[in-house]
Order: sequence, then C-alpha cells, then structure tokens
Amino acid sequence: MRPAHAHIDLDALRHNYRLARSRHGGRALAVVKANAYGHGAIPCAQALADIADGYAVAFLDEALALRAAGITAPILILEGVFDAAELATAAALQLWIVVHHEEQLRMLEAAPAGISVEAWLKINSGMNRAGFAPADALPAWQRLCHCGRVSNITLMTHFARADEPHVLFTASQIDTFETATAAIPGPRSLANSAAVLGWPAAHRDWARPGILLYGANPLPGADDGLQAVMTLESRVIAVREIDAGAPLGYGARFHASRRTRVGLVAMGYADGYPRSAPDGTPVAVDGAASALIGRVSMDMLTVDLTDLPAAGPGSRVELWGPQVAINRVAQAAGTIAYELLCNVKRVGFEYHRRDEGL
Repeated sequence: MRPAHAHIDLDALRHNYRLARSRHGGRALAVVKANAYGHGAIPCAQALADIADGYAVAFLDEALALRAAGITAPILILEGVFDAAELATAAALQLWIVVHHEEQLRMLEAAPAGISVEAWLKINSGMNRAGFAPADALPAWQRLCHCGRVSNITLMTHFARADEPHVLFTASQIDTFETATAAIPGPRSLANSAAVLGWPAAHRDWARPGILLYGANPLPGADDGLQAVMTLESRVIAVREIDAGAPLGYGARFHASRRTRVGLVAMGYADGYPRSAPDGTPVAVDGAASALIGRVSMDMLTVDLTDLPAAGPGSRVELWGPQVAINRVAQAAGTIAYELLCNVKRVGFEYHRRDEGL
C-alpha cells in the first residue's frame, strides 16, 4: 500500500476549538466549509459535536451532508441560499442563512407562508466583497423583521486585513460596523480566526473560527498554543547518491554542491503537496530536520538524506504537522496554509482520538 497519509488529530481540533472559544468569549461557530479545510467535514463536525455551539459552511450542499450525517446543531450557510427551493430546504432543516444582497432579501419577502429561518444580516464594513452598504443596514434589518419569514436576526461583517495586526484597517471596519448598526438590536458576529486571536475589540456574541481550528495560525509569527490537526506524511521508498555538480529532477533545478544522498518520497503535487515548493523547504525525516531538494513531481519528491545516515527506505517523512509547521511550507511555496490544506487529496486519511474523555 502506498505510504502517503494525512493523519487527522481530532483531539487537537477539539483543543483548538476550546482555545478559540476561550479567547473570544461568547459562542463560536466551527467553520467546516471546504470539507473542513481539507480535513473531512463530517468526522471533524462529529468530533466537535458535544462542545461546538454550531457550524458554518459555504453553501447548502455542505450543510445537507452534515445533516445527513446526524449533525443536529445549528449550521450557518455563509453564502446564503441561491433560489426559493434552497430557501425552503434550509427552513425545513432549520439551517441558518446569511443574507448579504438585495435578491436574497426579496426572496425572503416573496417566500410562501410557513417558511421561517434564522438570518444573519451581513454588512459590508470595508471588504467590499459581500454585504449591504452601511447606509442600507437599518432598512435591510427592518425589511427582514417585517417580512414574516425570519425568526431571529444576527448582525455580521467580515474582515479583510485582520491577519495584519499592525494595520488599522480592521479598527476602521469595526467602527464602520458599529456606526451602521448602532440603532439595531440583536447579537453580533465579527471575529474570524485572525480577529479571535488578534483583535479583542472585535469580540462579540458569536465567533467564526476557521483556519485556527486546524492549527494554522493566521497571524504571522504568533504562537497562540494552537495544535496541528493534519500531519501529512509519507515514506522514503528508495535512496540514491549523486556526485557533486549532478542535477536532480525535472528541469535540473537542483545541482548537488557535494556528494548527496537523495531520498525518494511517495508524495507529489497530485497529492496536494505544492509544486512551487523550492529547494530547502523544510521536512522531517524520522523526526530529524531535513529539506526538499529538486522539483516536486506529480507522484514523488526528493529530500536530502546526506546528514542522516540512518535514514533509508521506510523512513517516515513529515511534510507538515507538529514538527514542520504548515505556515513554513506555505511561506516557502509562496502561498497560504488554507490552500495547502484544501488541496490535499489522493492520500489515505486516518482519524485519531487519543482520549475519548477530551
């Protein structure tokens, strides 16, 4: 059996959720959209079922999968619904919906009697991607109240630069949101992962932690006690030695500066490891620090074993996890941890709980 695996530590996931809830206060929706950022939405949601206040997904089908798996807690659909049929389904399954543009508001106003949903009214406080303009916040809220199809309303916004703690744009967004909603009662939700960790002024009734649940800190250089949830690993499947000056791999990107022991690893970009990762990207071989050498190919990559004489075929290679922070790999590859995690595929997924009492 091919040795490439993603090990999912569900206790780490629970630890990170508790940390988010503690740091933020109030309640927290565990964001499990995009298949829980590549970790498996159903097993992750089930692992959190006894502690999570609810969940958030991107669109209706993601919510349907959770309901079909027995998840009964509140589920918020972040994109809202796209048509009247989806609205009816959301109401029937007691799903919460975000309302962020005029067509969704009209959809609720035109819905037949018997439709009743909880709505999260999204205000555009400066990201300029989705949400009602600040001047339209009160009129939109009044229309939701008067349409007769909404049982409760939570006010929300989303931050564009909360992962830049020294940039004041987030403070400006908070002020814009507060001014726009000053005359509107009800619970609020402002904080994504970065704001949970870095912007106490954004802490309100509901948090929406996403990437932090999976152990990747959105704040550069910060150590907030998060635990890696996914360990992407494989094994060395062959070893060869190349002379100083010899090229390695596609494009001959790497040339050995000394006689080099090369470990061939069963992991490639078809598994989700980034092809853009340069020479020197960190890996761990049998727990010891090493590095990628040569260009990542579809099914395999190569690592430097020169200073690890005990390593050889069968040696465990951690591509990211507790020893190799995913943010380091993402930075080296010129991307973000979100993308790396969401791209993992084709490998075997294994789920672990160390202590069922956690």
